[in-house]
Amino acid sequence: MAEASGKPTPLIAQPFVRRMLLVALLAEIGYAVLNISTMPVYLRNDRGFGAFGVSLVVVAFLLSEAVMKGPMGHLADRIGARRLMLIGPLITLTTSLLSLVVPRFDPGVGEPMEIALFAILRLGDGVGAAMLWPAAFALMGDVVKDRERQQAMSLLNMCYLIGIALALPIGGIVEDLTHTTLLPISGGFSGGLYLSAALFFIVAIAVFRLRVPDGVAHREAPPDEGFHVRDFIKTARQIPAYLLLSAVTFCGIGFPMTNVKLFALEEFKLSGAQFGALVFPCAIAMAVFSVPMAKFGERIGRARAVHFGLGLCSVGLIVICMGAFFPAFRSTWVLVLGGLPVGMGFLLTIPAWLASVSDLDPNKRAANVGAVMTAQGLGAIVGAPLGGLSYQGLVPVGERMGLGASFGHYSPFMGTAICVTLGFLISLKILREH
Repeated sequence: MAEASGKPTPLIAQPFVRRMLLVALLAEIGYAVLNISTMPVYLRNDRGFGAFGVSLVVVAFLLSEAVMKGPMGHLADRIGARRLMLIGPLITLTTSLLSLVVPRFDPGVGEPMEIALFAILRLGDGVGAAMLWPAAFALMGDVVKDRERQQAMSLLNMCYLIGIALALPIGGIVEDLTHTTLLPISGGFSGGLYLSAALFFIVAIAVFRLRVPDGVAHREAPPDEGFHVRDFIKTARQIPAYLLLSAVTFCGIGFPMTNVKLFALEEFKLSGAQFGALVFPCAIAMAVFSVPMAKFGERIGRARAVHFGLGLCSVGLIVICMGAFFPAFRSTWVLVLGGLPVGMGFLLTIPAWLASVSDLDPNKRAANVGAVMTAQGLGAIVGAPLGGLSYQGLVPVGERMGLGASFGHYSPFMGTAICVTLGFLISLKILREH
């Protein structure tokens, strides 16, 4: 990974890194199109599911991905990360196509059966995603040099952000273009299912052609040694503080997850199109700044980057939460003012955090990253319903206090501020510069 002149090749210019980033970008677009852009609309409009049924199907994916990332990370250490990166997209390719042929039962009576079948398929999606992501982060950590690892994690994180930013408009465009032609075949809102299948086919081909550079150790267990649940439990016991930090912090991230769009529409009277137009440039801006922030984190050290990043997030969230108590703070400019340190802190924290976890044990990179990702997912799953309950449930409390409905609407951000601040304090305790 060096040029003939002896100068190191920039990370983004290394062929293996570029291919890994392409895999990550296409995979994230595929997962976001399938489970965020297409599935709720398809189930609601083409299948006639109620809101509760739709939520059960989507939560099945989130829960499966969160629970299985730890075991799949451990399995990647045993049988090879690249192998799981190939199997995962093939699973989701299959579940995308099977979603098109789920039988349509009689209205009303058959809906629970259809929900169950779609939930089973989404459980498969979660297993596929759990196979891909810990293996991808671990393989990238194996290939790059130690001084490049934090930047490499930032590049993968950038692909994640760009993938989410592109998935909604791409999925919407495909649905608009195919609505009429697909209506008699599989439903007018099924275009995203075909798109996700095509994307995961491309991802599988890209992984199949991915060649790990010479000199990279291939960590693999003996053929007769498989994965055991006790191995995952052992990994969790070795890094309990890291899992606690992950779960607490991502519980906070989960609080506004299901109601942030509703918050923008009700508090600031934005339309759905205005909200989408606001989210897209923010996500792209975060993607653009992800690498510079990661390089800054490398200069100050990984532990300090996590401390400083979480501290920035905490300060920004406290500014936003002022809107719960003071009407003067209930405006978009305050939201942007508070969102700036939150965004910068996020970009600074995540790559440094993943690099720190990756360095805990080079022989268990995928296992440790997977365990941490499992804790993050479970934390978000706990936080999301709590945020939904507080969003509506604390409205009467705010009215009795003379603060109005905005107190309830801002309450998920208060939950986020509490969890992130607690995570900041935990990070000060467990992370030290070496």
